[in-house]
Amino acid sequence: MKMIKMNKIKSMAMAFSMFFVFSTVLGACGQKQSGAGTTATTAPSSTAAVTEQVSGSATAVGSTALQPLAEGASKLFMDKNKNAKVQVQGGGSGTGLTQVQSGGADIGNSDIYAEEKLTADQAKELVDHQVCVVGFATVVNPKIKVDNLTKQQLVDIFTGKITNWKDVGGDDKKIVIVNRPASSGTRATFKKYGLGGADEAAGLALTEDASGTVRKAVADTDGAISYLALSYVDNTVKALKLDGVDATADNIKSGKYPIWAYEHMYTKGEAKGVAKAFLDYITTDKDVQKLVVELGYIPTSEMKVKR
Repeated sequence: MKMIKMNKIKSMAMAFSMFFVFSTVLGACGQKQSGAGTTATTAPSSTAAVTEQVSGSATAVGSTALQPLAEGASKLFMDKNKNAKVQVQGGGSGTGLTQVQSGGADIGNSDIYAEEKLTADQAKELVDHQVCVVGFATVVNPKIKVDNLTKQQLVDIFTGKITNWKDVGGDDKKIVIVNRPASSGTRATFKKYGLGGADEAAGLALTEDASGTVRKAVADTDGAISYLALSYVDNTVKALKLDGVDATADNIKSGKYPIWAYEHMYTKGEAKGVAKAFLDYITTDKDVQKLVVELGYIPTSEMKVKR
């Protein structure tokens, strides 16, 4: 009788042990499944972090030569980042550089290097982001019957030695010079590479603050001559050859045509927040790179000559 009772107790103990082991295994499996479930639910949040949109605002001020690209890229950027705002303003390269250096703007757009407008100490505080290359053409009123100027003729016109179109093969018509302000990067680039650094004659020219108003003044003024970024040249004005060479992207890339500059977007120190996101976007996004070409700019990577 005692033997039967002992066997019964052993059987119950064994059954209890097996139940305990089985429960433990099930619990472990349940924990692994729970862990896999956690990974699955956190994956979307990880993906969301990668595609998370930036928010906030930034201002980009300066070069009107770069303004069409900056405005076009900002619209594309804001379409993809609904909570971000990038405000683009003109004012000229000098304004862009002084504004970003003083903290009045997040990005300073410029056709020229900061060292050409600011002191060495001020320029050292800025970080240069080169976004593309821009070419500049000598432009005249469409009625002018001249298609080409030599570099010496161009210098003589802007320094006041030649004042009539008949002296360069045109009609007997007074030459009307339309200039940009001294703060303009477009003017600085044209003076350096178009005029060989020669000083323009004082008091002979009309002055317009922006590329758009220069184009309108040349189109509306009989006998007018000026200079424009290729992004502004249209059929309302006529672009002249320089020493027989057209102001085209191919001629600029190869070094045949000399009047061009890098387009810079400066920040004071390393870019942050929306300004950084926008600069990363404008220099890498495929849609922006298409826009660069469509608007008449040149990707820096395509240049066969450097400065």
